[in-house]
Amino acid sequence: MEKVSAAQIIIAIIPIVGIVMGSVVVFFYLLWNHRRRTLLIKAGQYGRPVFDLYSFSLLSGLLLSSVGIALTVFLSIVEGSTYGLLGGIIPLSMGIGLLAYYMLKRADKHNG
Repeated sequence: MEKVSAAQIIIAIIPIVGIVMGSVVVFFYLLWNHRRRTLLIKAGQYGRPVFDLYSFSLLSGLLLSSVGIALTVFLSIVEGSTYGLLGGIIPLSMGIGLLAYYMLKRADKHNG
């Protein structure tokens, strides 16, 4: 039978504890944020947050396109033309789509 050292046990427990602690933090953030919003609504002081879809689509399109280009070039050099190349092509196409959406909406905003 193989001996298991204390270091191996600790190394195996660390990811589990990290996931549990992260889940607890996210749960309490969502709970307290919900309670805060509920109290603000009851007090009549809640204002709906403003979300700028155009800036979001531009930023995320640029980020996804740049990451997609880098991954596509890297994966095509390392692996060649395999299914792994989709790991770069998918974010690249999503980024191009978001940039196209931004360009179309910007053109509509200026024309109308």
